[in-house]
Amino acid sequence: MPKPWNLTTTRPPEHSAAVPGDSVVQIFWNACERRADTVAMRQKHFGIWRGWRWREVGAAVRELALGFVSLGLEPGECVSILSNTRMEWVWCDLAVQTAGGVANGIYPSDPARQVRFVCEDSATVLLVVEDEEQLDKVLGVREHLPLLRHIVLLNAKGLDQFADPMVITLEELRRQGAAFDAAHPEAFGRLGALRRPGDLAALIYTSGTTGQPLGTMHSHRGLAAAVRAQVAALPQDERDERMCFLPLCHVAERVAGCYVALCTGAVLNFVENPDTVAENVREIAPTVFGGVPRLWEKFYSAVTIAVQEAGPVQQALYRWSLDVGHEVAARVLEGEPVGFALRLKYRLAGIAALDHVRRFIGIHRCRYLTTGAAPISPELVRWYLALGVPMLESWGLAEACGLSTSMPAASMRPGSVGKALPGTEVRVDAASGELAVRGPHVFMGYLNQPERTALAFDDEGWLRTGDMGAALGDGYFRFDERKKDLMVTAGGRSFAPSAWENELKFSPYVTDAVVTGEGRSYLTAIVLIEQENVEKFAQDRDIPFSSYASLTRAPEVRALVQGEVDRVNRKLGQSGEIRKFFLLENQLGAEDEELAPTMRLKRRLVLAKYASQIEAMYA
Repeated sequence: MPKPWNLTTTRPPEHSAAVPGDSVVQIFWNACERRADTVAMRQKHFGIWRGWRWREVGAAVRELALGFVSLGLEPGECVSILSNTRMEWVWCDLAVQTAGGVANGIYPSDPARQVRFVCEDSATVLLVVEDEEQLDKVLGVREHLPLLRHIVLLNAKGLDQFADPMVITLEELRRQGAAFDAAHPEAFGRLGALRRPGDLAALIYTSGTTGQPLGTMHSHRGLAAAVRAQVAALPQDERDERMCFLPLCHVAERVAGCYVALCTGAVLNFVENPDTVAENVREIAPTVFGGVPRLWEKFYSAVTIAVQEAGPVQQALYRWSLDVGHEVAARVLEGEPVGFALRLKYRLAGIAALDHVRRFIGIHRCRYLTTGAAPISPELVRWYLALGVPMLESWGLAEACGLSTSMPAASMRPGSVGKALPGTEVRVDAASGELAVRGPHVFMGYLNQPERTALAFDDEGWLRTGDMGAALGDGYFRFDERKKDLMVTAGGRSFAPSAWENELKFSPYVTDAVVTGEGRSYLTAIVLIEQENVEKFAQDRDIPFSSYASLTRAPEVRALVQGEVDRVNRKLGQSGEIRKFFLLENQLGAEDEELAPTMRLKRRLVLAKYASQIEAMYA
């Protein structure tokens, strides 16, 4: 069990876990040599978790790399991967970079028109697709992609009778690569000389929340520098278990999750699909668990509802245990010692409730949790620490390989995003309050966008991030809001909508919210309810509903959400008040345009799409 009074999260690795290399592929191949017979990755096969050893992964990547070469891939050409998170995604990524190509990811939720745009923009010549659904998207726009030469299919289920000269399965590609290797035994050894550290290695497209996505260009050297900085800030080794579940085309999972695990030897466990994350985390029981605020909010909501359904004795034990946990957490955050009596009390609290809560979530083995991609409520961070698991906030962006700051495990400050990573410079512009970054991990620029690239940097080479924040002293920083999202009320008060939204999302009945009030006399909110919890609320009270939409229209549900809005107003009312809100009547999933890949609402799109409803709240 984690012991927050001595923060075992900072324990050093048993040996130097990180392997050398000037690029991610060098790090990977050096790791294969060092860790040949240890498990590198796990994925379910016919419902059973199966482990792949480093030598097995290395053999697969070698065959795929030479398979790509046999298909005519030239150094610097782009290969895109259109798939959900799975082990083969990583194999193809590493194989493309090993072969001298540029690896790019496309969000599996992207519609065909977006797939076409990304393939055109990146000049994709080979495209890896997951299954029939993704293949259909590509075939629908293939006539607009004259540079596309081959399509590699990961899962051919349901396509036994399908034949197309452009399409080859992953198994066929591996066999073709093995045959090429046998015929040209010297070919693989020459691949390492094809690219230099400063050459383009990978593209990571922004999510395109305010327009077409931009391809951020990352060099081999930059990716390696980012990995080493993150490893130095958050030590890991072969004893650690990681869970890979966010989209691998997103910078967080690709760099902070996958590449860091490759460097340190932490085992990568791939979830079955996005809908099984809650189940898989209990099966995997990761020791290091990185996620986004929406995930941590969902776990908190599930625990809150489970406690409400428990008997009065269990509820009382949970409340007492959590109070003890908060008492310990407060001392830890203040840097004060935790005495023997409180330690004993905390151990009893663990037996009474906290151990069960951690196991219910699946974080009972976690040394620490990490969170990023969006602001998170400080109260939620304190809740996890009260459970005995430190939650470390971080901040970064795709243009800087994911992370630029991270919270030190030994000196946490909820509400802060921690300190700059080793080798990274972070500052706050005195005039505008905008955060700026400089370091070897900063990107090469936007693909095909020289003017946008020039605007991204100042004269001293600092990256303008577009994020507003503050320096808190002692090297700590705070992230407030995207610059474009800050608002000013009619009374001239400036406010960060995310502060209000985070408080609303702390409710077990609210999945997400968008708060607005630009130029208005009061604030309003668009609220997305937590379907499962609100349905349970309605069923327990015999509130009739026949669909998700009818559930949102029920007066009792509106009163429930009004109570949550009132709670937030009491806490943040000094800077305004949410006087009206409306509930989104349609369920949203990963395929819906309103949701970003990190499962948060796209503010500008939502404000534009529901402009008439917003105006009605100010009528």
